[in-house]
Amino acid sequence: MPHDSILSTIGNTPLIRLAQIEPTGGAEIWLKLESGNPTGSYKDRMAVSVLTRAIERGALHPGDRVVEYTGGSTGTALAFVAAALGLRFTAVFSDAFSASKKQAMEAFGAEVLVEPSEDGTITPELIQRMKAHAYALAEEPGSFYAHQFGSPDVRAGYAPMGAEIAASLDGKLDCLIAAVGTGAALMGAADGLATAGCTPDVIALEPAQSPLLTTGKGGPHRVEGIGVGFAPPFLEQSRLADIRAIDQTRAFEMCRTLAREAGIFCGGSTGLNVTAAIDIAREFGPGKKIVTLGCDTGAKYLGGHIYG
Repeated sequence: MPHDSILSTIGNTPLIRLAQIEPTGGAEIWLKLESGNPTGSYKDRMAVSVLTRAIERGALHPGDRVVEYTGGSTGTALAFVAAALGLRFTAVFSDAFSASKKQAMEAFGAEVLVEPSEDGTITPELIQRMKAHAYALAEEPGSFYAHQFGSPDVRAGYAPMGAEIAASLDGKLDCLIAAVGTGAALMGAADGLATAGCTPDVIALEPAQSPLLTTGKGGPHRVEGIGVGFAPPFLEQSRLADIRAIDQTRAFEMCRTLAREAGIFCGGSTGLNVTAAIDIAREFGPGKKIVTLGCDTGAKYLGGHIYG
């Protein structure tokens, strides 16, 4: 199928059954494989939603600078969409995140400013420093703050993902689960499912090393893109059936298992999602369907601690 723009290739990603790792006597596990997007991440959906809608509103113009603080996947997606739309992009990044993500942003022409971390860990204090730096840059003339933690266009960008899942399974799924950073991907997908008349249980996940949602206290961890140290702004806890904390060591081992036993190459948040999906599949039992999200490609993590 021909496309008149690289941006039109975002979405319509495959839904894959993980039969190889389903627990005996458990529910089916299905993975929405978002690595099929142009930058290998579901963040492309968010980036195109935010920037195109800002242009439509007249809040953003060709040549303007987009600013955001990011662990890299959001930044890579924003850099990619900005390049396609004739915009500039500045990312506030940190050495706590994968160096390959910095390289990817720079490949799309982004300016990347690095905040130093402590021992390579993601902490609430680091996130706040990155945020303050980005806020200051966004105040400069000709700058537009992407606002990944507040813009309604972020959550709206993920609604098609839920609609695609509903269409793939004829609306027959029992549970949607995903780790949360902003909470937009999980809630946006749930929105899309609801619009399609599908209302499965929705379960949010976080790293056990930073159990802010389950215990009220965050902490240092190494699962990029989630567990940001403050309440996810898009997460509607009233719509959740449960919130679970999953050990990051299990998540990273699952990444390696998925690659070797299922041919699925993914990052830490996907490993965490699938780890939880296996636990929940045992609880739900046969005849049920669990859907989770394959957030991004493992290529972003080569040379790091997961595949190093």
